Amino acid sequence: MSRLCGQAGFLLGQTAVKARLRLFLHGCSCYSTSQARLGVLQRVNDKYERFLEQRFPRFYVLYHTLMKGFRLLFEDVKEVRRIKRSLRSNNIHYRELPYRDLERLLLFRQDMFKAIPLAVISLPPFAIGLVFTLMCLFPRQLLFRHFWTPQQQRKFQMIAHVKRSQHQAEVLKNIAWTIPRVSKWPRRTLLLNLYAKVQSGAHPSVSELCAVREVFSGPPLGLQSLKPSHLRSLGSQLPVIVWLPSFLVRRRLTTKALDLLYLDRALGSLGLDQLTDEETRRACDLRGLSPSHLSSSQCREWLHQWTQFSAQVKDSEPSLLLHSMAVLTLNNPPVSK
Repeated sequence: MSRLCGQAGFLLGQTAVKARLRLFLHGCSCYSTSQARLGVLQRVNDKYERFLEQRFPRFYVLYHTLMKGFRLLFEDVKEVRRIKRSLRSNNIHYRELPYRDLERLLLFRQDMFKAIPLAVISLPPFAIGLVFTLMCLFPRQLLFRHFWTPQQQRKFQMIAHVKRSQHQAEVLKNIAWTIPRVSKWPRRTLLLNLYAKVQSGAHPSVSELCAVREVFSGPPLGLQSLKPSHLRSLGSQLPVIVWLPSFLVRRRLTTKALDLLYLDRALGSLGLDQLTDEETRRACDLRGLSPSHLSSSQCREWLHQWTQFSAQVKDSEPSLLLHSMAVLTLNNPPVSK
């Protein structure tokens, strides 16, 4: 692997020079109405890719994935710029966007959070070879979905959901430890029944979740009342750095919960029947459910239950929404290790 990465770093240096030449030629073509230069450039590019595919087939897969990733990223950047122009021109908050625009913006922010460290590492001159080597060795940690092969996407999604299911079990345990601290007996009984139902392998209903909402609005299960370990188990379900100080984790969890809540409201306005199968699976994944062992109809059925529940959640109840990500997904078909 290290030998492959070394070759990759060397070849990527050549690729960088080639890319600069391509940009220069493309810039020159802007001053000419002739399409001949673009045709020559395309033929050179095709020959270069065939050379890589024949001489370095493993590297060609990485190269092809990288080029495709940059193309998808460029498309995302253009779309996000369009969305931000729309926000400024209409003078609205980003949470008021339509569903697909809001989802794209949130996913882009999540991707950029991972891309920034890699961009910082690549700033020094001649660091591109080192960066590419790190990308080869640590793709799950340093890259995001645009720069993964289909096999890596399936593998990394499986790893993520195995870890998430472990943290969901921790969330349920934390709820159990908190039950004796619930002061009012009727609320304690309802929460105990909910815990027992999930623990037995059953799925709670929307009405059962809403019946215990007051427990999550203040002590002992409101975000301001949770212990650091409880906050970390909640944050591990989302792209949140859980080892920050507790007040920062609470702030990030509140922001993430509200983003998800407004995304659900935008989805309610759009309608579940308007989503493609791919969008439905992505929506389930974003809300903590692994779609890999579920059919499209099962994903839609679960998403329908989730949106029914989230439609009743208020802005002041982020803790209820975050805990429900674990409660509503824990007993779905487990992810095989």
